[in-house]
Amino acid sequence: MDKKGKMQAEKHLTGTLLLSVFTAVLGFFQYGYSLGVINAPQKVIEAHYRRGTLAPPADTSEDLAASPHILTMYWSLSVSVFAVGGMVSSFTVGWIGDRLGRVKAMLVVNVLSIAGNLLMGLAKFGPSHILIIAGRAVTGLYCGLSSGLVPMYVSEVSPTALRGALGTLHQLAIVTGILISQVLGLDFLLGNDEMWPLLLGLSGVAALLQFFLLLLCPESPRYLYIKLGKVEEAKRSLKRLRGNCDPMKEIAEMEKEKQEAASEKKVSIGQLFTSSKYRQAVIVALMVQISQQFSGINAIFYYSTNIFERAGVDQPVYATIGVGVVNTVFTVISVFLVEKAGRRSLFLAGLMGMLISAVAMTVGLVLLSQFAWMSYVSMVAIFLFVIFFEVGPGPIPWFIVAELFSQGPRPAAIAVASFCNWACNFIVGMCFQYIADLCGPYVFVIFAALLLVFFLFAYFKVPETKGKSFEEIAAAFRRKKLQAKATIELENLRGSEEA
Repeated sequence: MDKKGKMQAEKHLTGTLLLSVFTAVLGFFQYGYSLGVINAPQKVIEAHYRRGTLAPPADTSEDLAASPHILTMYWSLSVSVFAVGGMVSSFTVGWIGDRLGRVKAMLVVNVLSIAGNLLMGLAKFGPSHILIIAGRAVTGLYCGLSSGLVPMYVSEVSPTALRGALGTLHQLAIVTGILISQVLGLDFLLGNDEMWPLLLGLSGVAALLQFFLLLLCPESPRYLYIKLGKVEEAKRSLKRLRGNCDPMKEIAEMEKEKQEAASEKKVSIGQLFTSSKYRQAVIVALMVQISQQFSGINAIFYYSTNIFERAGVDQPVYATIGVGVVNTVFTVISVFLVEKAGRRSLFLAGLMGMLISAVAMTVGLVLLSQFAWMSYVSMVAIFLFVIFFEVGPGPIPWFIVAELFSQGPRPAAIAVASFCNWACNFIVGMCFQYIADLCGPYVFVIFAALLLVFFLFAYFKVPETKGKSFEEIAAAFRRKKLQAKATIELENLRGSEEA
């Protein structure tokens, strides 16, 4: 086979592969929907809390409904308990993924999503604050597991030449979920006093769809071959995923990875941090997750409606939905860019673009009272910030972690990275309001400084994983480690000679 034919074979997209990836990323669609759905009906739900949950007993003179502190507490729990659920469950990703297999694990954890959405959908028929908080917590448990299992499965079923493009679909599913929740949350659709429970519980439909579609998906051939040693089943799975392509090249690659994993033995989370072999990869994996959450993207969404109002937009909610549309469009574009430009270059470009946009946002907000046209600077900065986020820092952290580690440490690494992402999500959600109140428009200076740190780290430490096998990526880290060690020894030798 010539080189062109070989590349076409490697990039061959079969119906089974597309079905498998689509089914898996439905988990991220639910994650995105759960992130966005709670914001639109906030006032409606708070009004329901006031009338029902916080209504004082007839024999009590204390008007609890008038207390904003109790209402704020219940609402804060309703929002933030989702991230707490994700943090708790993310550490079990490696265990359940190895114990049940990738497909069966995704199948089982879907029960959590269905149960959580059912609780929220029935919120009007019971103590609404308890049902919503419980439903959000259970849904968070599902999303914490899913956010680890999905990248693991997608990276393992994808051919090397398409691993990045298919991995980017995680982020596309998230932003699509957010956008759909924003649209459905409009007052004349489901974001009203009558329909809000249906709005909250609607992603249960995606959970049911994923549940039944998973029954049609093949198990990860890497899991079958490396973890279970089932060679023939792995070949059959590869043939289903690749069509007429010869599976032996990938089988040979898996054999190398299996031998590497055998020499590594099983890697626990503790060993991941204590072994110098994985140190550089772990630091990179954690930093890309931190950079995604601490980039300021949530702050942009927080400020967008307010800025659109100042700019004189009659219906700022539609402008915010416009941001969601831009978010989705450029995620689609990044699917095609990631295999052409590479992970590292897109990640760097995205961080630098966000940094410039954050500075422009700060200037626009600070000078807004002096120059009315500065509101348009802020508006453009919002859209550019979102665009650059979706170019790199948005999608890449979700799948690059699975690329950085071989089969042995991968489940533990994904569990740690998922926990880090959820923890940072929770910190931003809990602390941003206080920081914004303290710093005002200068809050984006903090994000600009953080983005500069993330850019410098990525420039010096994040490797390019485009088109490389897991073994080649691991070997690149080993070379960097040896080079660093040699540099230190050379400097010590020079120091001793000078002395």
